[in-house]
Order: sequence, then structure tokens, then C-alpha cells
Amino acid sequence: MSPEPSQNGDEKPQKPLYELLTNSLVDIYVGDENSHYPLHEKLLCYHSPFFASIFYNKSNSSSRTKEFGLPEVDDTTFGLFVGWLYSRALRYPEEERDIGPLLDLYFLASKLQIAALETEIVETVRAFYHNNETYPGLRRVQYVYANTEEDNVMREMMVGCVARYLTLSDSIPEHWAKALKKNGQLSVDIIRSIQEWHLEARAVPDARDASVDRGRNHFKGPVGFSAVEGSSEMEDVKEEHEEEGESHVNGNGVA
Repeated sequence: MSPEPSQNGDEKPQKPLYELLTNSLVDIYVGDENSHYPLHEKLLCYHSPFFASIFYNKSNSSSRTKEFGLPEVDDTTFGLFVGWLYSRALRYPEEERDIGPLLDLYFLASKLQIAALETEIVETVRAFYHNNETYPGLRRVQYVYANTEEDNVMREMMVGCVARYLTLSDSIPEHWAKALKKNGQLSVDIIRSIQEWHLEARAVPDARDASVDRGRNHFKGPVGFSAVEGSSEMEDVKEEHEEEGESHVNGNGVA
């Protein structure tokens, strides 16, 4: 197993699983139905500072009862977390619809303060889009923005993908144009992502220089901006409803 960063930023070697499977168990109740998960206390608290602060805090009633509830967490998402907790492995997504549950697991990992799991999910999602030569759709990006704060790693990865997709496209899908007009932070983050490319000045057309081609497509007439494609409008979403079919791809990986 790969090393996990400690709280002070240094890497620490992973303890073997058998050392963390002691006789002490805690009872976690999840979701509206209070689904019961009896988990090894030492294993849970070793990976999650969130749970360590609960069960190792003598002034907390949960440290005495060894019980804690997460009614706001989806049962399926917590089941994925338990699978990772005991195996330290994630199932690679077979299709785009599998990204949604991984994002929910990412948000849970952030809540439970498990940086190693957050990193693993980001790299898994990154690998999926790269290996399939696709890009995250608008709903995926909106869902991440609705459930994360500024300068979040998943946000940065998603925005970096979108920046490349829009930059290499000949036109802007209408739903992306509307979203960028509505969400100023997303527009700013795309510019920040492009700045991270550190392009050489000579590689960027200079609109101030009348003696050179400034990047216009002269076959489209005098207007230099790319067209906005017609498309059905998509609204911001706090809850994830997208299943499949909105990722962008063609032979070059660009819609």
C-alpha cells in the first residue's frame, strides 16, 4: 500500500491491516434508515481524523457509547467507503455513469478528512477521462462546484479538463456558454487553469499586431469569436442526476 500523508504533511508508512483489526468495534448508523455498520475502531480512526476526534475524545459521549450517526450520508456511498477501508482499493469505473458514485465518495472522504482517499479518487477519475479520451460534462462540473470549496483538488482537475476541451474546440456548446455567463467563478477558474499552462508568448496570437494572423478563421467571415452551438439548457444541480451521455469526445478527444 502506498504511504499516506500524516497531518503535518510528512509521509508515514502504512500499518498492516492485521494491526488495526482489534477487538474494539464502533457502531456507525448511516442514512435515513439508520443502516448499521459495525467497524473496527482502530482501523476507522487510523484513517479518519474525523472519527478519531469523536471516539478518542473522552468528553464526547460517542467515545463512551461507541456509536455515531451519519443520517446525511447515503447508504451506498458509505458502503463504498467501507469497501475501501478494508481493502484500500477502488473499483475502476467501467463507464461514465460510474463517476457519480466516486464523486459522492470523494465528498464523504473530504468530510471524514481522509486525504489519501481523496487523492486516490481524483487520480481514478482523471485516469478514466484520459484513458477514454473524453472530458467531464457540465453536470459533473456543476455537481463538484456545488459540493466543494474554492481551490479544491477535484475542482482543479475538472476545470483543467474543461479548459482544454473548450480551448481545442471550434465552437462552444450552448449549455456551456450559458453556464459560463452564470457562474463567474467557473469562468475565472478556467482562465486560471489556462495560465497554469505557462504558454510561450509566441504560441499565443497577438490581437494587437495587425501584421500577423491573429487566429481568426477567415472562412467564417469577419467575426473572430467561435460560434455557440445550439443545445438544450442545463441548470445547476446540487444533487447528482446525470447517468451517462454528456461527456465530450470525438476522434481527437474533442466534441
